[in-house]
Amino acid sequence: MKLTDEVFRSFRVAKVFRENTDRINCIDFSANGENMISSSNDDSIVLYCCQEGRPKRTVYSKKYGCDLIQYTHASNAIIYSSNKVDDTVRFLSLHDNKFLRYFNGHTKRVVCLMMAPVNDIFLSGSLDRTIRLWDLRSPNCQGLMHLNGRPVASFDPEGLIFAAGIDSRLLKLYDLRTFDKGPFATFHLRQEFPGYEWTGLKFSNDGKKILVQSNMGQIKLVDAFQGHELHTLTGHVNNAGLSLEASFTPDSKYVVSGSQDGTIHAWSAEKGHQVIVLDGGHPGPTQCVQFNPRLMMLASACNSMAFWLPGIEDSEAEHVT
Repeated sequence: MKLTDEVFRSFRVAKVFRENTDRINCIDFSANGENMISSSNDDSIVLYCCQEGRPKRTVYSKKYGCDLIQYTHASNAIIYSSNKVDDTVRFLSLHDNKFLRYFNGHTKRVVCLMMAPVNDIFLSGSLDRTIRLWDLRSPNCQGLMHLNGRPVASFDPEGLIFAAGIDSRLLKLYDLRTFDKGPFATFHLRQEFPGYEWTGLKFSNDGKKILVQSNMGQIKLVDAFQGHELHTLTGHVNNAGLSLEASFTPDSKYVVSGSQDGTIHAWSAEKGHQVIVLDGGHPGPTQCVQFNPRLMMLASACNSMAFWLPGIEDSEAEHVT
């Protein structure tokens, strides 16, 4: 099945999971799309089976909390940031629930964390105004960049370059092999309003576009080669300055985002117009929204987790509340 406007408009909530007692702060799919993992402000990490549509297991990080959870390239190992006690990134084996390594260095809360798509390199960005590059095989920082503001960063789909957002107005591209020599491209984007702040970056899977999410009700799409602003996506609500996740669909044709009012918004990445607003009954802001990389399903989360599928009749759809 190909994802079209018509198919997108047929998405309904197929399953609702109420495993958490507080806000789900991050979700991530495994590369094969068979599993998904979530971290929550209630200090729990929940592993879901996407094929069977059920939670498989819950582990806890009570002492340090958990946020920004990411699969590594091993299906039974994850990294995540702490939101209590310290600002360490932790490498956890899900097989026996034991820490494999700790990555120390940041002195304030980590606000971005991303695995490289092809190897064991990952990057982290912190409110200490640094971006650090790491290798899962070593506890030592492999590279350090000092910035002037909150960092946002992301790898391209091939893992050869990474983009860093500087001061919510500059987009700098670095070659991973020679990043210490500085960026090979710098794009200047319009700074919209006082208080406007970037909260995330993502490349499309075809590598042609970069999505810039913000703490306000707009998302920018930028040409990844020339730095031109292609579209500004609006329509979702963000009056509270939240970090609402936005992401591309696997085919790079659409962008999906959560909203402060609990709805899911989808836009055409090519033309910039809004395709559909999906309402599954989330009672709180949908701060996590992602498409499965392999299966035709969408996940969204507030305090509860919703799995969306196409072609479900309204009478058969679940409701989050």
